[in-house]
Amino acid sequence: MTEACDLTALEARRQISLRPLSPSELVASRLKRIEATNPSVNAIVALDAEAAMRQARTVEAALRAGEALGPLAGLPIGIKDLQATAGLTTTSGSLLYKAHVPTEDEWSVANVRRAGGLILAKTNTPEFGAGANTRNRVYGATGNPFAPDKTSAGSSGGSAAALALGQVPLATGSDYGGSLRTPAAFCGVVGFRPSPGVVPHPERAAGLLPFGVTGAMGRTVADAHLLLTAQLGWDKRDPFSSDDNRRIPRQLTGADLGRLRVAVSADLGCAPVDRAIAEVFVARVARFGHVFREVQPRSPDFTDVHEAFETLRGVNFLAAHRDRLQQHRQLLDTNVIDNTERALKISVVDVSRAHSAQSKLARRFLTFFGDVDVLICPAASVSPFPHAQLYVEEINGAKMATYMSWLAITYAPTMALACAVALPCGVDHRGMPFGIQVIGPPGGDAQVLQVAHALESVLAQDHATARPVPPR
Repeated sequence: MTEACDLTALEARRQISLRPLSPSELVASRLKRIEATNPSVNAIVALDAEAAMRQARTVEAALRAGEALGPLAGLPIGIKDLQATAGLTTTSGSLLYKAHVPTEDEWSVANVRRAGGLILAKTNTPEFGAGANTRNRVYGATGNPFAPDKTSAGSSGGSAAALALGQVPLATGSDYGGSLRTPAAFCGVVGFRPSPGVVPHPERAAGLLPFGVTGAMGRTVADAHLLLTAQLGWDKRDPFSSDDNRRIPRQLTGADLGRLRVAVSADLGCAPVDRAIAEVFVARVARFGHVFREVQPRSPDFTDVHEAFETLRGVNFLAAHRDRLQQHRQLLDTNVIDNTERALKISVVDVSRAHSAQSKLARRFLTFFGDVDVLICPAASVSPFPHAQLYVEEINGAKMATYMSWLAITYAPTMALACAVALPCGVDHRGMPFGIQVIGPPGGDAQVLQVAHALESVLAQDHATARPVPPR
């Protein structure tokens, strides 16, 4: 018999509306799952069961009164610990904030609450989201649901692990160099990185750098889309925000895959990718590629992407952490210190070159999509590795230049301002979750979601490409 915590978010929401399932029962089921599974993975790091239950009873009363309910009404939500939650501890994974309890929600969290979402828990993240391995000195490491000694990646690793285990039906994530997509790939769930501005981000330290975005995570594309419809909006404090969100459909119907021209690339022409992962990707494309009108093996031109990424990310780190480094160095973790100190060596000439390179590659990226509808590539360059290992040091015998280099498969599209869905696609050569990215140009969010929704149905019909489920 299916437990309530194993229902998709959409199905749970449907059952809440029709009354077979009450929000209180759903919260209780999630709490039971958290109690049973969280000790081994450490995905949930702060919990407010009493508040969630109170909110659940409020939804139940509204149902009895026949009141209109929001799209997330009665659904328990996991919020990444980088996002402020009123009345619930928000540490950003840092000792600087280990006892911090905000009085107000972050902008998109407030939207989720207004849509009826029950803010149940905070999910783990590396300090200030710096790193693709979710571990910090406040809460420790988050393990992978398929092998707890391995990483769930980062920085949205807590959200991805919690979703895979059914601890929450929906969870928020954020993404700069792949912080949402890599964890989704490592944990066998779905993550959506929207175009800049779709989910306003007025809290950016460097407001004119649009690369970091807030996104949605779920176990299915439809679930992630459901959360997104609550997160999006317009806030004029974010210069990339717009009051025109019509490009995001209110419901997903799925694209006609047989009409699509699709580019596929195992490495985007610029990313270090483990040979075995590349082979898995090629084999998977061979299993589903026939559903498209045309499959073209080709990559965008990402010339100078690595230097541009490191430099502009460095500007962002200086804006966010320079004062913290000067005043509280002893309380900061390695990644924040390393990134900020390297950024201090960047010159104005470096920054101007990076902006120029990014502008050129973004224009080339748009031209690329004049010939194809979407781009598909791996969502991670390696198989999940032990969380005791801070980052990937070498791939195929080549030493990585920085701790971020192994993430080029995700940060290259970021630099082009792409939107992307990370989609489960079976398991890799080591029996761990394997994921692909369905990528579109900025503003192509609707098409990317529709394509991923349709492709997900195709993948589900093949045991080799279906979403893996962790052991319990």
